[in-house]
Amino acid sequence: MKLNEIKKAVAGESYEFLRSNAHLGSHIILLGLGGSHAYGTETDSSDLDVRGCALRSKREILCGEDFEQVTNSVTDTTIYSFKKLIHLLTECNPNTIEILGLKPEHYLYLSDIGRELLNNRKMFLSQKAVNAFGGYATAQLRRLDNKSARLAEQSVQEEHVLNSIQNASLSFPEMYFSYPEDAIQMYIDDAVGDGLDKEIFMDISLYHYPLRDYKEMWNRMSDIVKDYSKVGKRNQNAISHNKLGKHMMHLVRLYLMCIDILEKGEIVTYRAAEHDMLMDIRNGKFLDSNRQPTEEFFELVESYKARLEYAKEHTDLPDQPDYKGIKEFVMSVNEQVVMDNV
Repeated sequence: MKLNEIKKAVAGESYEFLRSNAHLGSHIILLGLGGSHAYGTETDSSDLDVRGCALRSKREILCGEDFEQVTNSVTDTTIYSFKKLIHLLTECNPNTIEILGLKPEHYLYLSDIGRELLNNRKMFLSQKAVNAFGGYATAQLRRLDNKSARLAEQSVQEEHVLNSIQNASLSFPEMYFSYPEDAIQMYIDDAVGDGLDKEIFMDISLYHYPLRDYKEMWNRMSDIVKDYSKVGKRNQNAISHNKLGKHMMHLVRLYLMCIDILEKGEIVTYRAAEHDMLMDIRNGKFLDSNRQPTEEFFELVESYKARLEYAKEHTDLPDQPDYKGIKEFVMSVNEQVVMDNV
């Protein structure tokens, strides 16, 4: 979707809420692209995401009220309140800090206050980025692992199922009636069920054990098996829409953005320099014949993790953001609203 087409769409009927919603309209100070269009990794089938910020009204400021955000799921649009956005930026939240690093032409609207926010973006940058981006990267790795497991061969899937059940069972002694450590043994062996190569077996030795507690344990284990068994539609959706490659790409992109923040003190949302590599990842270059991430991909991830660790140790960024500057900016903006100068 070309930029002129995007602007035409945002000016159209589907986005009328931007002009008619009581919290938006003239309160908006910033509108910009989000998602793949903002990163430069969009495809022909990519949805359009719009992100932005709107000031609170005089009444909301004086009464201490906040609408937090306006979300329109039909158009994938999220407009944060100024108060909430400032809080998230102060925490170096990846989903919002990227709004301050778009290409100039990717801002669909900027008021004077919106430009002032962009001009002061460095006051939000601190070493908080390490944990903020690291947390998102960890979540991305978990999603990657889950999708990878569901696309793997059945025997590999079964190992993931067992792993998940064993992790869940660690809390059983605290939640249910106690039992000896070796009373419930689970392991994988050749399958006896149809359509399976390997399956999980159990050896159970329980005496005088409360039925209801056993039922609850069994339900938890059963739910895990059911979740991993939903391979039909979920796998086909992941394959046809290349969700696994997309998650792999975003993992690398998160590392790249955080490294830029730590090494250069810059927010670079549009990844022009790494565009080809990111698109290769998204399009499945680093997936093997079984739709699994290749060793080469994990080596790539490890190299960025090492670079991030080095950047963390040598960054010039302060431990904390410029709280004083942020408070003065917020006070100035809120004063302009209350004095009807906006």
